[in-house]
Amino acid sequence: MSDDGRRAKLVAAKEAWARAGRLLTGRPDPDKALRLPPGQRLVESWPVLDLGVQPHVPLADWRLQIDGEVVNPVTLDWDGFRALPQIEDMSDIHCVTQWSRYDNRWTGVATSVILDLVQPLPVARHVILHSYDGYTTNLCLDHFAEDGCLLAHAHDGVPLAREHGGPVRAVIPRFYFWKSAKWLKRIEIVAVDKPGFWEVRGYHNVGDPWTEQRYG
Repeated sequence: MSDDGRRAKLVAAKEAWARAGRLLTGRPDPDKALRLPPGQRLVESWPVLDLGVQPHVPLADWRLQIDGEVVNPVTLDWDGFRALPQIEDMSDIHCVTQWSRYDNRWTGVATSVILDLVQPLPVARHVILHSYDGYTTNLCLDHFAEDGCLLAHAHDGVPLAREHGGPVRAVIPRFYFWKSAKWLKRIEIVAVDKPGFWEVRGYHNVGDPWTEQRYG
């Protein structure tokens, strides 16, 4: 089967999940009293999910464009990105396909550093993440700026593998993991929200695991 065929089959299956409300338990935990969100199962492995294509982006060719409603739009190459202040942070992964993985150690650049660099304009309200495979997803600017959010280039002390979004992926631990775009290419700061790839295919615009915002 071609890459386009695999992508179409996967997307059709996930759209069917949204129509059927698959995996919903109806038992939300809005206070986050439990570490494992409702409907999730704990795994030790790290499942690989994508749209049928895993782009290969050599470090010499990788660029991250940050633009839109900002004072100082920039394009970072690999050296420029690594020259920014680096942090380590530990967080859990919660995938909308029902698995969760605890205690992931990320290394990268905090999203707050990126925002300080470009200085969003007063009209800025949302962030659109663009990937090298054409994927997009959307977030509120305030959510993107929260503690624990970063652009990661390493996981558990080793460079982020291609299948998991390397060279650089977003990590937005508060929400289902489809909001943590792989193979990050562009961060677009906007005034008006623009639902992304899964959001226009039946998935929730926010994606909070503890209130089961799988679909919307």
